[in-house]
Amino acid sequence: MAVKTGSVERLVGSYHAWAANGASRAPAWLKDLRAGGIARFSELGFPNMKQEAWRFTSVAPIADGTFALAHPPARLPSLAEIQPLLLGDSGHRLVFVNGFYQRSLSTAVADTVRVQSLADALAEDPDAVRAHLCRYAATQDRPFCALNTAFVGEGAFVHIPARVSLADPIQLLFIVTGENLVMHPRNLVVLEREARASIVETYASLHHARYWTNTVTEVVAGDAARVDYHRVQRESPRAYHVAATETHQGRDSTVNLHTVAFGAALARHDLGSVMAGPGGTLILNGLYLLAGEQHADHHTTIDHAADHCQSHEYFNGVLDEKSRGVFTGRIIVRPGAQKTDSKQTNNNLLLSADAHADSQPQLEIYADDVKCTHGSTVGPLDPRALFYLRSRGVGEDGSSAGWKSRRCARSSTPSCAAAWRDNEPRPSRSRRAVSAGHPRPQPQSAELQAPGRGEPQGGGQQPAVRRPHATVRAGRR
Repeated sequence: MAVKTGSVERLVGSYHAWAANGASRAPAWLKDLRAGGIARFSELGFPNMKQEAWRFTSVAPIADGTFALAHPPARLPSLAEIQPLLLGDSGHRLVFVNGFYQRSLSTAVADTVRVQSLADALAEDPDAVRAHLCRYAATQDRPFCALNTAFVGEGAFVHIPARVSLADPIQLLFIVTGENLVMHPRNLVVLEREARASIVETYASLHHARYWTNTVTEVVAGDAARVDYHRVQRESPRAYHVAATETHQGRDSTVNLHTVAFGAALARHDLGSVMAGPGGTLILNGLYLLAGEQHADHHTTIDHAADHCQSHEYFNGVLDEKSRGVFTGRIIVRPGAQKTDSKQTNNNLLLSADAHADSQPQLEIYADDVKCTHGSTVGPLDPRALFYLRSRGVGEDGSSAGWKSRRCARSSTPSCAAAWRDNEPRPSRSRRAVSAGHPRPQPQSAELQAPGRGEPQGGGQQPAVRRPHATVRAGRR
């Protein structure tokens, strides 16, 4: 049990003031959900690093901070200001500023589907929302989900009827313009039987402000439905981002979930998938790009509750400077979930000796006829690949050429080096020569290597490498 703090008491007090004011007109069932959420958050408090699920991540900056509950903004950004964040002129979009839906920045949708704010859906058709809201994101041992449930009321509601297929993507764009605010967006996406849709959920800021986003998204895919769900987290470098994404799949459904994180000073994202119907397919791809002192923590749980399902999970991280990435992936195969095919891979590339990666792949298998694998790698760029580029005049230190050399080293092919030479001034003959008597190394594959393994071999003087920090733990039950 986490220790309560003064910040918890402030949040509880903020909830009671909000519930007695603008949220007092909610239906009884919604009030009960909110009351249960704040009661559970009050019991749990903020998590601490003594808890297994949070042993690598401290939420002290959030717990010790002071954040005011967001209100509708006094000034809206113009369409030109948010243009770089939009997918394009076509497609459907809902735009939220400081957590509140903005009709003037959003676009209309076809009559066959419902793409609207959660607040409007609760007012127009509360029964459609009640059937799925808060049924998939558990709050029993997750204080941030409980807190989000307490303030549920605004967010996105997407409902795709049976056998309806959308050609254009739907964008859910959440923008923050204020300072020291806290937002609790709640998103609900429901695809009925044999429906098709592509959705992009984006979190961004127009300024380098300090704020806290606490968001929950629930995605329901009915029988034989297919959803391509893309999530982009590009918050302010001073922001705190806590999120949970939960998917629930019916029979023969397909969920392709792709998440990218390269914003926020502190980010925690819990991703859970329940494959409740046989024959389901899940593709879970993740990428986190970190620099400075950023900290990103991803926890994934794939629950194979039915037979003949397959899941493929690929999470990759690229960390530079003093950043830290955490990945904990858990695959559960329930009794009776025979013919399960599940794969999990986490690769971390450390561009700095001060970068740190923690990786914990886990398997829990309670069935016999299954195929399950998991793997994890943590390591720096191959020093042979870097030597190959430097020997051809590509710089390594802090310049643009150095950054390009690090990116190019992942393939380390002559054609890659030639591509950069076409755009960079040609080095002098003496610089290309490196030094007399050093044979040219052959192109090598820049494979990720765990610390202490795969030392450089072969001709030529190889540069000394300071080993980055890494933790890799694997478990099977």
